[in-house]
Amino acid sequence: MVPTTKQLRAFVAVADSGSFTDAAAALGVSQSAVSHAIAGLERELAGPLFDRRTLSLTSLGQRTVGHARAASVAIETLEAAARGDRSVSGPVRLGAVPTVCRGLLPELIEEWAAALPDVRVDVFEGDDDEMPEWLENGFVDIAILVDPAEQPAHSKVVDVDEYAAVIREDHPLVELPEIPLAELSDDGMIVSSGGCETHVQSIFAAAGIPLEVRHRVRETSTLLAMVEQGFGVSIVPTLGRGMLPSNLRMRPLVERRARRLVLALPDNRDPHPVGAALLSHTRSRRAASKQADRGADALLEGEAAARIA
Repeated sequence: MVPTTKQLRAFVAVADSGSFTDAAAALGVSQSAVSHAIAGLERELAGPLFDRRTLSLTSLGQRTVGHARAASVAIETLEAAARGDRSVSGPVRLGAVPTVCRGLLPELIEEWAAALPDVRVDVFEGDDDEMPEWLENGFVDIAILVDPAEQPAHSKVVDVDEYAAVIREDHPLVELPEIPLAELSDDGMIVSSGGCETHVQSIFAAAGIPLEVRHRVRETSTLLAMVEQGFGVSIVPTLGRGMLPSNLRMRPLVERRARRLVLALPDNRDPHPVGAALLSHTRSRRAASKQADRGADALLEGEAAARIA
């Protein structure tokens, strides 16, 4: 089995774009050239990589696309080294959860654009649990992980924010400076199975209060809409405050809990050169991140309250 560079790049381009036409445009070649490259790689791998009706990956495609992506990155790095090219340019795929995409990424992308003007950051939004998987299997080149159990070797804590209660502006507890979990839970908790449910469970467990979920949804936007409509209350990270409808309010919890946001490169392969450049040009947003980086539970009493207000 001897796949070529053109075949690998065509495979990754079609998988990323979901289109032979768009892949050809991205690679600067004809659509016919992409089709021939994919067909040749399928012969090498002895099976179809795409369902030709939907252009979704087959099981073989899903098993191999991460390896093809890693191989393509390694070839690009080798070519740059051979040219003696020390400049950093080109696209990089970054994964992040919705609250980070909304509350932190705009600032990070502005910072990266100033330091690395020839870099294009392509953002892929997913759940907390998907981020380490995407990073490991090569779906993204770099990711912002939420409270990883073990911090990757090549990583940096870029921010720390707290979880806070989300209630309607007419809620009886809205004037309290801090809201106790016990009183909050009486109104019916709405949690997001695609995001913070695990963290909310740990907050309740640490306080010794049973968590009774009234509604479980997947998307943060759905969760906030249900709170807005009076179906219950919720707990979300403070970075999500920009997603709140005008009639919702965010208030600190009595039982404080913070999360670390870690910009990380993969540990199981050589890092993408552009991803490595992003990591080196990223500063920690707050001094408390240094505490979290040393393993402390940074609760950020004063600063977090100011961010929520």
